[in-house]
Amino acid sequence: MQVFTTLSDWRRYCEQQRAAGKTIGLVPTMGALHAGHASLMQRARRECDVVVTTIFVNPRQFNQASDLSSYPRTPEADLVLCEANGVDVVIEPALGDMWPSYPAPTLTTVSVSELSRSFEGAGRPGHFDGVASVVAKLFIVTGPCTAYFGEKDFQQIAVVCQMASDLSLDVTVVACPTVRDSDGLALSSRNVRLTEEGRSRATALSRALDVAQEPAPASTLRYRMNKVLAEANLDVEYCDIVEPHSLAVTSDDEAGERRALLCCIVDGVRLIDNAAVVVTKGN
Repeated sequence: MQVFTTLSDWRRYCEQQRAAGKTIGLVPTMGALHAGHASLMQRARRECDVVVTTIFVNPRQFNQASDLSSYPRTPEADLVLCEANGVDVVIEPALGDMWPSYPAPTLTTVSVSELSRSFEGAGRPGHFDGVASVVAKLFIVTGPCTAYFGEKDFQQIAVVCQMASDLSLDVTVVACPTVRDSDGLALSSRNVRLTEEGRSRATALSRALDVAQEPAPASTLRYRMNKVLAEANLDVEYCDIVEPHSLAVTSDDEAGERRALLCCIVDGVRLIDNAAVVVTKGN
């Protein structure tokens, strides 16, 4: 496994692989890797000739300095996990290479307006501009590829897919199932910041999604989920049912496959989760 730290080496490697007729699977990460990331690497390994993993903690998607400074970093363990899961090249670009003007604002920003305003976008102003901007750069430097993202960040996938489509980037975005721990909690690099008691309460997120699996009107599904979250005494930021592509909130006049989106604050840690649900029309 090779490790590159410059954009020029990264770009050159990908161009050489494609020239040799090989397909590239890209797994973008911010490090602090876990089994969820490993599952993305494994799928990329099965479906592509070459697997490239990027590790870059992107400051532009953090709207609070404290969140950025407390984000976990495990560089040595990250490389071990990458090699164990078939990654060919790890890209660890320098901050100055990615955002030369940082900490001053970058003059060019990619913004996916409608999809970025609600839910995580409302709670974290500017977050998705930072996500869209850095992912656009990852796609541009890598070039034509297949990119793998976890469904836990469901709104992020919607933003990235729209951005890639609108900018005609030669990238296929693949959404992969959320990986969960044995207690049902969705794997996240931030989970290490939870206390034992907080982690126990945080499992209510997956339980809330479980009670929404029986088809019902949207308002009924919201009630069921909120009841579980309230019983766990969680600070609920949002709990809603949306159309999977537009993220438009679902009314009781609608029916069909939808997505339940949840966000709760536990021990000061922002936890998100989601699941596919079926909505029926209300009476």
